[in-house]
Formats: sequence, structure tokens, C-alpha cells
Amino acid sequence: MSFLGIFMVHPWLAAAVGALFVTLGWRAGRWGVVTIGVMWVLYSAYETGMQQRWLCTGECNIRVDLLLIYPVLFLASAGAAWSLYRANQTPRPR
Repeated sequence: MSFLGIFMVHPWLAAAVGALFVTLGWRAGRWGVVTIGVMWVLYSAYETGMQQRWLCTGECNIRVDLLLIYPVLFLASAGAAWSLYRANQTPRPR
């Protein structure tokens, strides 16, 4: 199983990552980070639907969709983390 494959097996972990991004983004006032958090939560719901066979009929083991989803989530998360880092480095006006 790959590093990101853990989210396929345990979709609640993706929801936890999403909740973390939403919380940190909300506190920092970074709406892009909040959006990335919502993307993670939506992915968690999608993965739960795939796991429960609500969104696929038949062969759900061959997941070509993840070739698009995982890079998008990874790059967006890296950008969100960078945004949060920059928000911490920039002094806030009083």
C-alpha cells in the first residue's frame, strides 16, 4: 500500500486532514486553505462511497481516478501548508 493509499482504506483519516486544514485556515484567515480542507472532506465522502459500493458497481479495485485525485490533493495540500507557513511568518498589523 502506498503512503496515500492509507486514505483509501481509512477514509476518516482524509476527513481528519480536511478538518485540520479547515480549522487552521479559518484561524489564519486563509480561505484557500479552508477550500483545500473542504476538498479533503469531499474526497473522504467520495472514498467512503467507493468503499461502501454506493458509487461503483462491480470492479472498484482498479482506481484510475486516483491518478488524478492524489496529485491534485498532494499539490493543493503543499500549497496550503506553504500558505499557512507564510501566514505565520508575516507580522499582523495592529
